[in-house]
Amino acid sequence: MNPLSTAHEGHHGPAAPQVPLKTMRKAVLAGVVGNYTEQYEFGVYAAVTPVLAKVFFPEGDALVGQLAVFAGLAVGFLIRPLGGFIFGRMGDRMGRKKILSLTIILMGFLTALIGILPTYAAAGFLAPCLLLLLRLGQGLAAGGEYAGAVSFVVEYGPSDQRARYTSFVSVSVFAGLLTGTALTFGLTALLGNGAMVDWGWRILFLLALPLTIAGFYLRRAVEDTPEFRRQQEMQERARELSEELPATTIAQTLRTQWKPILVFSGFAMTNAVLSYTWTAYIPAYLQSTAGPGRPLSLDLSVLSTSIALLVLLPLLYLSGRLSDRIGRKKMLLAGCATPLVIVPLAFRMVSARTFESAVLAQLVYLVPIFFIAVSVTVCLAEMFPTKMRYTAGSIAFNLAFCIFAGTAPFIASALVDATGTIMSVAVYVCVVSFVSLLVVAFCFKETYRKDLAHDDYNPELNRLVNEPVAEAGRA
Repeated sequence: MNPLSTAHEGHHGPAAPQVPLKTMRKAVLAGVVGNYTEQYEFGVYAAVTPVLAKVFFPEGDALVGQLAVFAGLAVGFLIRPLGGFIFGRMGDRMGRKKILSLTIILMGFLTALIGILPTYAAAGFLAPCLLLLLRLGQGLAAGGEYAGAVSFVVEYGPSDQRARYTSFVSVSVFAGLLTGTALTFGLTALLGNGAMVDWGWRILFLLALPLTIAGFYLRRAVEDTPEFRRQQEMQERARELSEELPATTIAQTLRTQWKPILVFSGFAMTNAVLSYTWTAYIPAYLQSTAGPGRPLSLDLSVLSTSIALLVLLPLLYLSGRLSDRIGRKKMLLAGCATPLVIVPLAFRMVSARTFESAVLAQLVYLVPIFFIAVSVTVCLAEMFPTKMRYTAGSIAFNLAFCIFAGTAPFIASALVDATGTIMSVAVYVCVVSFVSLLVVAFCFKETYRKDLAHDDYNPELNRLVNEPVAEAGRA
């Protein structure tokens, strides 16, 4: 009997065996911990944007300082595709586990270094330059993190529950944001705005260090995914049969996967704009003097976002269960259509600039995120074959998010400054959502019943493994 075939066989080749529940839980935890750490830093960075503007840039126009901080955020995203190329390629060749262990260490230590940077008052323009350099390093490492974590969890998960387990990747994203914003709120309430500007902000970035160390050991304790190990065993079997299989290159990945990469980016951009306009821009808008009404304090604006994030976490798990039941396409269509109504309504509420309206607006804003966030995440793995999943997924994810996520708060700030109203941001989000709606409706093919064990990129590999089994059966 073929040792690779521990579950079932068919014309698609051997499938990976079912994973024990205890192992599955460890795998999910190991997969999501890096995203949690990354998004914790993002939540902190977004929540203390007004503080960082004062610390790292010369005093004067508050809007210029805020835009400069958001530009640093955008630059970190713009370099992510390079990180996706580098770490994605390494992950497909060396394994998901090794590269995810590397990316979490890089991200965590670079985040902690932000906490010890000199201020503009102490070092002049060297301070924002060092901040920018660290943001570039973070973006490089983050470029190989998300797609790898999604591949890790999906390749461990049962075929009929992939979105359910992948929902924890989305949960880790928003849980990290919640932790960052909640700690910012708590520390600001404890120390006061003055102390936060003087030194308190440093604590928030330094806390990434223990999270990183814990995450590294969690990832080291789990085996690589069954799907990746299956691919390695099939490659070894092919070598035993004296057949040389060509290595997958980035050029091959782009040549064979360009269409699903563009389709994924076409609908993922709505998830990017929705999420990062909400979590990065709205708290800063509530604290700014732009638009009508009086600004909210740092603690109240951060608290309003934290409440919405707390409500979202269990909804994401339910979203995963629903996606496994009705499919990805219906969820994506709803996720791209609902912003056309929900976003203008939510932004109209935000413009009232009260704590109550901010909370209500952000709760309403969760409707499209409920439909789109988890389904986009699981599609990142389902749309690409195992042998190039990490590379192609990294390219697709970073293409969408480097253009639309990192730039979202910067574009939003510029639009409000130019037009005087936050409703201009709503128009921008709606235009992006409408384009994504067309992509899903006419270009996306359903993936939720896809057999990940079928390597549709290299059928020759399956032939080499399965033919000896068939011959043995006939004998």
